Amino acid sequence: MELRQVRAIPSQFETRADGDDWKICGYFAVFGSDYNIAPDMSESIAPGAFTRTLAEQPDVRALINHDTTLVLGRTKAGTLVLKEDDHGLYGEATINRNDQDAVNLYERVKRGDVDQCSFGFEIKDEDTDIRADGSMHWTIKDVELYEVSVCTFPAYEATSVSARTAERDAAKARALEAWQARMREKLTRSDEDA
Repeated sequence: MELRQVRAIPSQFETRADGDDWKICGYFAVFGSDYNIAPDMSESIAPGAFTRTLAEQPDVRALINHDTTLVLGRTKAGTLVLKEDDHGLYGEATINRNDQDAVNLYERVKRGDVDQCSFGFEIKDEDTDIRADGSMHWTIKDVELYEVSVCTFPAYEATSVSARTAERDAAKARALEAWQARMREKLTRSDEDA
């Protein structure tokens, strides 16, 4: 079963007037940066994580604070443009100047009052690393992207933290079982050699 998740990052959004169009522009995800999920749990996004999903032309929406009633733009409508570059997932949402919520957000971003973002997705492929200190790190290699949001207070959803905690506990249990099996095998060989 796939789990739709949300990740949050600080960002540097900017506003831009392009002729009659107003745009909110910035990175919704940055490659190679560690994001702390909870104590001893972190993840990063690998370059290329969005390549497949963007090539398949998903209908991604840009939202305000993940609120599905506050749509800033949409790839299907051409009012949201997303692209992956060496730095991360870059997006530009064209503001509907007849939509007061969108205009208000544009002005808040312009003043620097709102400058964070997050994105909603499902993980399709990732690597898991149990580090020597017992912490765990996931490197996300492929995602199914559903939405990007400009946010006042982006945060990991409780379901995402719970999912990662369960994955961490299961991976640590598997590592312990593997270690125990190696030790039993080593003891068996020692007994046979004696």
